[in-house]
Amino acid sequence: MSIDPSTLDALATAPGTDDAFAAVMQEMASASQAETAAPAAAPAAPTLGLGRLMRRIPVTLTLELGSAKVSLEDVAHLRPDSVVELDVLAGEPLSMKINGVAIGKAEVVVSGENYGLKVIEVSDLDLDSFTP
Repeated sequence: MSIDPSTLDALATAPGTDDAFAAVMQEMASASQAETAAPAAAPAAPTLGLGRLMRRIPVTLTLELGSAKVSLEDVAHLRPDSVVELDVLAGEPLSMKINGVAIGKAEVVVSGENYGLKVIEVSDLDLDSFTP
């Protein structure tokens, strides 16, 4: 798969793009330009694998406490002292997600003045298996 370098440049400089994502897009554009600029007879220069580039893309890591199925009528009756029972048991490991996709289990801990998470189990994340 080949992506036009001008497309990568446009993605890297788009409004609202964060610095880490922009840096990855710029690196991909540079690598793509180097591939097209090299003479056909010259040996191919080593390029960064997609997996290596993906490791630098920022993602959102969340810990999902649980969920509950409720009716809109129940939601309409929620008040400041209302209690909604969730579908997880107290003390049970919680679902750890990256951009909404479950990747393991963790538990809540206190880290200084903030909450943190203690990883209990992680799914296999093989970014090197992705190929362009």
